[in-house]
Amino acid sequence: MFGKYPEINASADLLVVGAGPAGIAAALDGARSGAKVTLVDENPISAALMGMDVPLFYGQRMTTAVQQKERMVEQLLKSNPGIEAAFEAGVEVLLGTYVWGAFVNGPGVQSLPGRIAGLADETRAWLLRFDRIVIATGARDLVLSFRGAELPGVMGANAMNALLSRYDAFDGHRLVVLGSGALALTTALAARDRGLDIAAIVEVRDEPQGPPELVAELTRRGVQILTSDVIVEARGGVAGVTEAILVDLDNGAERVIACDTVCLAIGLVPNIELVDVLGCKLVASSQRGGHVPVLDENGQASLPGAYVVGDAAGVDDGGDAYRIDWMQALEKTGGGDVKICLCEEVTRAELAGVKPPRYLGPRPQKIENRSLATMLGDGPLNHDQMKRLTRVSMGACQARRCREQVALKLALVAGVTPGEIPLAGYRAPVRPLPLNVLATIDESSEMREHWERWLGVPGKL
Repeated sequence: MFGKYPEINASADLLVVGAGPAGIAAALDGARSGAKVTLVDENPISAALMGMDVPLFYGQRMTTAVQQKERMVEQLLKSNPGIEAAFEAGVEVLLGTYVWGAFVNGPGVQSLPGRIAGLADETRAWLLRFDRIVIATGARDLVLSFRGAELPGVMGANAMNALLSRYDAFDGHRLVVLGSGALALTTALAARDRGLDIAAIVEVRDEPQGPPELVAELTRRGVQILTSDVIVEARGGVAGVTEAILVDLDNGAERVIACDTVCLAIGLVPNIELVDVLGCKLVASSQRGGHVPVLDENGQASLPGAYVVGDAAGVDDGGDAYRIDWMQALEKTGGGDVKICLCEEVTRAELAGVKPPRYLGPRPQKIENRSLATMLGDGPLNHDQMKRLTRVSMGACQARRCREQVALKLALVAGVTPGEIPLAGYRAPVRPLPLNVLATIDESSEMREHWERWLGVPGKL
């Protein structure tokens, strides 16, 4: 297939992925140096991607305003003036566009016609050749499950902040916030500033974890912080959450709190999909949010000409110990029937028992006797292996809602740190890509001749 790649439709000296503060700064620096810069940002996110909880855990808590593309673009430009500055500096800015893959020649392939990125919007896909790339894709929400976590209204803190400040499209009024670190406290303050009611901040540890000045400010505003408590269930119906059931970890007492939103603000996870697909070296770092790229003092990854900046390079996180405390409290109170993978509906017990999907029918006794504990005798536990055996992490959200908690579960069973569990591999496309959009990629004349000569069929049927 050498020389038979699709047409390359665009090129850039520097490709910047993500128009947050770090990405804008990189694009402006590139433009000032005289480089041809393309800045790609997937915002405004399409309503379809939001509905699949991609790239953040939106939890169906957005208003119908997200279906109005022009309004979304207007809100985005209003909330991010750096985009206009990039336009004025001569940067090619592509909004509502995502990079679904990035590819370079390496051990597995030597025939690529340069460094290639796959781009797409809602209607078409195309390829761009680049010399250097800056990955500024930010961070996503850490999701830990409990009963009812699939209900509309259960969402992540980064998604809530996006709906509040970027899009002005949040459809909630009364919140329960899980976690009490800086992320949780700043999210709660942002919601209060918008006139929303914070029913409670819930913390599994015996004291708040965030900056004391933020705790004091929320207390002054009448927000209660419940320590040594954990959520056991979100209740509601098709319209969404109506109440959260909490359990006191000291005495087992339950309390019911009326709310329409449960916001997971326990932690964030760096978006490293493109970093992994490019083949850059990664390292597990408890204090930086999980697996992160290995970078030199200039932010360059192991692949020359590839740089990672901002939250994609690591977040200031509470560390593995904090996540484990939450995971153990949720398991202790919620039991094994809680869905750890919301897309494929795999429960904690089914993952622990390494059970194949229920739709395959009755299970042989040999499989019934298998478990994570018995598999330890065959070697270290592996997330990718669990995907094949149970379909955990194989859903439409591309594991954004379960990747970390599956790794935490495997680590707890194996008695190792989460960083010792091999990272489940990312694959292109790193965003859900409809086949009708993928089919718009132009075929080269060499590809068309190849199909006609060898297969007897014309290219682009």
